Amino acid sequence: QALSEIEGMGGRGSNPQEMRVRPLAKRRVDMHSFCNPSNFQRSPYLSARGNFASIFQGSTEEGYKAYHADKYDEDKNPNGIINFGTSENKLCFDLMSKRLTQADMNHMDPSLLQYPDWKGHLFLREEVARFLTYYCKAPAPLKAENVIVLNGCGSLFSALATVLCDPGEAFMIATPFYGGITQSVFLYGNVKLVYVYLDSKITGTSTRPFQLTVEKLEKALQDARAEGVAVRALILLNPQNPLGDIYSLSELRDYLEFAKRHELHVIVDEIYMLSVFDESATFHSVLGMDRLPDPQRTHVMWGITKDFAVSGIRFGTLYTENQDVADAVASLCYFHGVCGPVQHKVAQLLRDRDWINQVYLRANHARLKAAHTYVTDELKTLGVPFLNRNAGFFVWIDFRKYLKTGTFEEELLLWKRFLDNKVLLSCGKAFECSEPGWFRIIFADKTHRLQLGMQRIRKVLEEREQEILAEEKEQPCQSDQDGKADSTDEVISVSRHQDPTCASSSSLGDLIGLLQQQMRSSDWLQKNTAEQFA
Repeated sequence: QALSEIEGMGGRGSNPQEMRVRPLAKRRVDMHSFCNPSNFQRSPYLSARGNFASIFQGSTEEGYKAYHADKYDEDKNPNGIINFGTSENKLCFDLMSKRLTQADMNHMDPSLLQYPDWKGHLFLREEVARFLTYYCKAPAPLKAENVIVLNGCGSLFSALATVLCDPGEAFMIATPFYGGITQSVFLYGNVKLVYVYLDSKITGTSTRPFQLTVEKLEKALQDARAEGVAVRALILLNPQNPLGDIYSLSELRDYLEFAKRHELHVIVDEIYMLSVFDESATFHSVLGMDRLPDPQRTHVMWGITKDFAVSGIRFGTLYTENQDVADAVASLCYFHGVCGPVQHKVAQLLRDRDWINQVYLRANHARLKAAHTYVTDELKTLGVPFLNRNAGFFVWIDFRKYLKTGTFEEELLLWKRFLDNKVLLSCGKAFECSEPGWFRIIFADKTHRLQLGMQRIRKVLEEREQEILAEEKEQPCQSDQDGKADSTDEVISVSRHQDPTCASSSSLGDLIGLLQQQMRSSDWLQKNTAEQFA
């Protein structure tokens, strides 16, 4: 939609294919959430596509730029921005820097400085296959010939979009989801996303907030096809970003069977698979399933960026049994390759199983759990609902009670207010969340930054709470329920992710503590006296 508006400013004109998919773009892929052509000056040096790429942005990119211009530093810039918006693990620099500078990493031979097989050096692909066989608990050894190496999972999404879809066709994905995928599949391949909208209400067959079900997948697919849109693949994020959900084996099987019925490819992004930090949660990889419903259309992605806390090293890998897909993606590796010395370092890292198991994972999981506990305890003290999960670096937070009218415009104003107070969060619109007021916070950070960042968040929320109370006093006739979440929703969304039959005593304690905090902080008793009821 935005691209067509830029073309109308004097670009090179739209083609029939772009015109055909425009109704879907307007309804399901609202590019105005990423850019605003109305105040954009077209560059005469760029094509319409180039102009669009130059302004393709949203709150995520705006906040990221602001952060890099004013980074917090304990000594040099104590009033700078604290970044709780970018999903990075900042807890393990000591471990990774030590391991990556050991003698076995500093190897160099001629082959590392020459053009490799575009799929990646064979020694690395063999090591990746062994690594995934072990950690994904594959029933049989995985094969190096099915491994492709690229410079990050963003490049993998872009390559898969290019080889699985024609321009204007679509991938399907459940919302909320990591918004960078939109950019990866659209900017190069002009591939759209069809959204499977999830919400926080527990209805029908749902047992938890934002639960993906086959029924919701079926409805989204049929709606897209009714609009003439060709959906070619389903994207699954497991563990899910930003929710932190881990899909059960039965859920994964149901999703894959759904895709097989409709002849859809399935792209499974498992980039947080080793960042499940609590023993009560169990991760199941698609590669660990005894039988894949449609192995030729099932493609699994992983990378070291998240699980090994090295987001500055661009490395992602694709595992697919479909050699047509593998060869097509490999042809694009020319543009997205990983340099030889880095391939050597990654292979050395992945083969060091003893260090990974005995040193790194133990320390990383303990640090993630401690940081998660600190942030969620602070949220409980504030009486803020959230999804309590045990995977990834993020907490999905419900700030709906701080929105007076409950709109995405108001959500964006709250996001900017956090940024003005020097703390960067990610708002729900950046993840295409269907409900205004949800935010993602990254907790995988050092204690002093977590403490200061939470202080800044508390300040904004307390100020906003006072403003809403003042507005309500000025408008006494307005219902207290206007634009606010039900209190039952607030209680449900802080419960732990587990079966109702096995609720732990700690969950009950958390709930009682939250209710006590809400009773202490609420003015409901003052407003609703016995005299008023009489």
